[in-house]
Amino acid sequence: MENLYKLTIQEASTKLKAGEITSSKILESIIERIEKVEPEINSYITKTFEIARAQAKESDKRYVDGKPLSDLDGIPVALKDVFCTKGVKTTAASKILEDFIPAYDATVVEKLENAGAIMLGKVNTDEFTMGSSTENSAFGPTHNPWDTSRVPGGSSGGSAAAVAADECLFALGTDTGGSIRQPASFCSATGLKVTYGLVSRNGVVSYASSFDTIGPIAKSAADVAIILNIIAGNDPLDSTTVKEKLPDYTSFLGKDIKGKKIGIPKEFYGQGLSAEVDKILKDAIKKLESLGAEVEEMSLPSTDFAIAMYYIIAKSEASSNLARYDGIRYGYSNLKKDKTKIKDLIDLYFKNRTEAFGNEAKRSIMMGTYTLSSGYFDAYYKKASQVRSLIKREYEDAFKKYDVLITPVSPFPAFKIGEKLEDPLSMYLADVNTVPINPAGVPAMSVPAGFTSTGLPVGMQIIGPHLGEGKIIEIADAFQRATEHHLKKPEIK
Repeated sequence: MENLYKLTIQEASTKLKAGEITSSKILESIIERIEKVEPEINSYITKTFEIARAQAKESDKRYVDGKPLSDLDGIPVALKDVFCTKGVKTTAASKILEDFIPAYDATVVEKLENAGAIMLGKVNTDEFTMGSSTENSAFGPTHNPWDTSRVPGGSSGGSAAAVAADECLFALGTDTGGSIRQPASFCSATGLKVTYGLVSRNGVVSYASSFDTIGPIAKSAADVAIILNIIAGNDPLDSTTVKEKLPDYTSFLGKDIKGKKIGIPKEFYGQGLSAEVDKILKDAIKKLESLGAEVEEMSLPSTDFAIAMYYIIAKSEASSNLARYDGIRYGYSNLKKDKTKIKDLIDLYFKNRTEAFGNEAKRSIMMGTYTLSSGYFDAYYKKASQVRSLIKREYEDAFKKYDVLITPVSPFPAFKIGEKLEDPLSMYLADVNTVPINPAGVPAMSVPAGFTSTGLPVGMQIIGPHLGEGKIIEIADAFQRATEHHLKKPEIK
């Protein structure tokens, strides 16, 4: 089978329109690739190849008739397993939802289907998206394609690993505090966390509702622009979605960035940053300067409080969102074991949740319930909310002067599987550079910026103003046209 799985969306769409290839041929190439590398990677929880084959045949007919639906028509996608898919399991990588089959599609899934995209299946994540490594999954950890002894990042590690290993042409993930950007950095993919409300969250399993965003992980900034044109926009089923008229994001491709003002927040380049990551980022910034961008160091003083603020609010919202999973209406139930051992309803709740939730979900419930409880609400949650407002104002002020800001995505490259699993605080600090962006509500993208001496990928974070995805794509695309980091592929044994 021809290696069509290596194509970008741009390349595949051009070939499909020219009649050089068919959607079915792309699909079979990717299925063959999945079957070959999945034993090493473990990205997929559920494969939907028969559904995909039927969709590909329909796409082939549209191309023969000269009526493709969009630039995504016939393009195979992997979905993080938190998107509701009608008739197909949605597990959130949790035992409590291991057999849950939704009765409807999430809005973003519906948009992709209406655009003609082909659904390959559902990919791995940390349970209920709570984690930074995709190790907190009831279906086992996903492995980093660049070094299978290491994590792919999280919680969208299944999505990023699938893109990096060429197990799809693009994937969708969710980002609550870095869950698209950090795995994109660890796996050398291009991942976008959108402005809060740009993409509908209807039909997507929630972690922390005021931080959650939906976004693409792809092989290039150009591909991200194509995807964003399809999935972004207002949704009557999600009252938090934006109502503004949105641009054609592909119009930001191929631009000259001369004169663009880039801020370098000094707080992101201090203690804890790996020397190799620091050098790679500085080299990337020099490349942008050589392309004509104007670079200046600046400050975001509240960054130091972001981790504490984020985890107080995120775990509080998580504890509320997880309350619905009781095993009564749907999902795992202890009743299926032995009804005679259940004393009463409280006992059933206790057993269902104890047996079906993993450690990180339980930790979230306990932390969130504590910070929301009487006597602690003012000391923790209220104070965190005030810091959140402060961070938001700092970013608003910064973007009055700068087009974008640039920081590392993670202080270090991908770590070993199991290395941080027993140290939750150390794991939380893996997100130190990404979590400030979510309370600020602004967009940010991880772009491959280089590799360490041991061959591990390092990402550059490009942060833009509210609804400034176009500015980010413009800078990222210019960087990728001038470099080849994003073109390198892992060698999977």
